Amino acid sequence: MSDGLVVMVEFRLKPAAVDEFRALVTANARASVTDEPGCRRFDVVTSPEDPTELLLYEIYDDQAAFDRHLETPHFLTFKERSADLVESSTVRLLELNEHCKPSQGAPR
Repeated sequence: MSDGLVVMVEFRLKPAAVDEFRALVTANARASVTDEPGCRRFDVVTSPEDPTELLLYEIYDDQAAFDRHLETPHFLTFKERSADLVESSTVRLLELNEHCKPSQGAPR
């Protein structure tokens, strides 16, 4: 049984567009977790070796929550403004089967 929908998006950015894209995606991520009840997590992950590689790791309650995300003003703004900054992207939809968190006070 699925405990949510995981969305992983891999981006290859145009080298001159890295800073602008990061600003846009950060605004989209923050709005998603703040304004969307069905968005549980939205991480922006970057490569220390290659600043043009960027990964999004998102968790939604279900497909319907993700579909609503795709219609939000902040996502549509991100999509429109970032389109020319990206060389390529790959989207993967996965089922969340186990979500483990350390207990409070547990060593890391």
